[in-house]
Amino acid sequence: MKRLTIIYWSATGNTELMASAIAEGAKNAGAEVNILPVAAASAEDALSADLLALGCPAMGAEVLEESEFEPFFAGLESSLSGKKVALFGSYDWGDGQWMRDWQDRVVAAGAVLYNNEGLIVNNTPDEDGLKECRDFGAGFAAL
Repeated sequence: MKRLTIIYWSATGNTELMASAIAEGAKNAGAEVNILPVAAASAEDALSADLLALGCPAMGAEVLEESEFEPFFAGLESSLSGKKVALFGSYDWGDGQWMRDWQDRVVAAGAVLYNNEGLIVNNTPDEDGLKECRDFGAGFAAL
């Protein structure tokens, strides 16, 4: 059984909803899932899992959340080589540049980026968005 750790930051609850739906899909696909808000997560939590999903919404001028999530991710970045990583998050403005920048960082670090791109949902995920998250989690767990 593959072990998936999902680490996320969420201000409004949208990215947390995505994390929960991704976890549900992964569990249904047979993965053992550990889901943590970034404030409760450690580098060991992230790096000891077979699969790592990271979630953060777009903030400010389409960047990762700067006080908790960015420092956490920056601390992991140099250790991601060969790691299977999935990215997800919600947004309310812009065109997804924060996700493209984040994807580039993950690939540059040598990680294996699931689906070659992150999953983004505009604002609060509706039932279609939640289904997309569950499918994303199931697909990631099947790697």
